[in-house]
Amino acid sequence: MTNSKYSRAEKLKKNIEISLLFDKGKWKTNGNLRIIVLKDKPNIPVEASKFGVSVSKRYFKKAVHRNRIKRLLRECYRLNKGIFKEAFGEKTMAMLFWVSSEMPQKYQDVEAQFIKLCESQKK
Repeated sequence: MTNSKYSRAEKLKKNIEISLLFDKGKWKTNGNLRIIVLKDKPNIPVEASKFGVSVSKRYFKKAVHRNRIKRLLRECYRLNKGIFKEAFGEKTMAMLFWVSSEMPQKYQDVEAQFIKLCESQKK
């Protein structure tokens, strides 16, 4: 059985790491999901795999809605971590965004977009 935890060590929280990710990372988009990824390279060392999620206040004014989408995004990563690491690599910093003003109807819609995003990276 694979490790399907989203541990504290995996969470992207430090401002230094987030600013490095935005400065040097590459953007990918699929449907309502957008991801910025920074892979481990000799000139940009990434110690461990880190992952974060964000939902814009511009699209969702109420925190209840933002938190719901963030929970869905984190759960999607947690359950499909193997696919993500296979597509982007083991030592990767990434941040996932929901970039639409429409609320996802169900978890399966978000998961399908996440898997397509990972599969498009493999090609």
